[in-house]
Amino acid sequence: MSITLKAMRYFTTALDCGTFTGAAERLNVAPSAVAAAIDQIEAHFALTLVTRHRARGIEPTSAGRGMARRFARLLEEYDSMLEEGRDLQQGLSGSFRLGYYAPVAPAFLPQILAPLMSPENNVSLELEDCGNDAAQQGLTDGRFDAIIFVPDGSHPQITYDPLLEAPAYALLPAAHPLAQREHLSLKDLAQEPLIALNRPMVTDYQHRMFQSLGRQPAVIAQANTTEMVRSMVGAGLGCAILNMRPATDTTYAGTALAARPIIDAGPPLTLALGYNQDRPRRVTQDFAARCRAWAASPQAAAFTVA
Repeated sequence: MSITLKAMRYFTTALDCGTFTGAAERLNVAPSAVAAAIDQIEAHFALTLVTRHRARGIEPTSAGRGMARRFARLLEEYDSMLEEGRDLQQGLSGSFRLGYYAPVAPAFLPQILAPLMSPENNVSLELEDCGNDAAQQGLTDGRFDAIIFVPDGSHPQITYDPLLEAPAYALLPAAHPLAQREHLSLKDLAQEPLIALNRPMVTDYQHRMFQSLGRQPAVIAQANTTEMVRSMVGAGLGCAILNMRPATDTTYAGTALAARPIIDAGPPLTLALGYNQDRPRRVTQDFAARCRAWAASPQAAAFTVA
């Protein structure tokens, strides 16, 4: 039979108090429980660790004093570990790991995360741009504390807060004839060469969008980053269909773009925050609250084309 931490605590407390009764009062248990714990430890090691005096309580043997020192060190380490766990749970400290599937996340995530990095906190950030499925898997297996993702076909065990609905919009070179219109239809775009954002979920979403026309979009090029798609559109190579827009209509190359709503694009994509809502750390709760506040602000609305 192994020795429990409770038995160790009863043993060290009894030697500290010198009596079963005193230890029982300190531990708020019956004296017989303290005596039974000492009996268990002595039986485990087949040693006499305390000498019992009818009138003068108990005192440790030489072996008992050595054992008590070892137990005290183990209990101190255990108590320290529990304290560190409470600090992680309640304090804005430690490592915060965030996985995100949001092509324009660099445009809004830093302003949400900035307060966590204030001098009074002790938070280190680990950010990972990943696919939608990889983000969800990372949250499920504990690699991430939270994820920003699109819950289209999400894993059933993941709980999340919807943050933003992002309808599809057309991205055009600023000088394109279609950019002169206030809004477009899928039929307008069906004849245009398209630059596609090459992400599995986005590809499926756009294919479903064009099913009502009985044809597939005329994709002439694919890129796996939003900025590359934007730069190719800005260079006049084609148009694109995206959901979230950055805060600028200028590409890395300095070319001008135009974003126009698509009136028959169907349901929008939802940007969501996923995290363990049963036992979240305080830093995760704080991040979640800041995400919700941002989603309700005019700044968030600027990332969509209504």
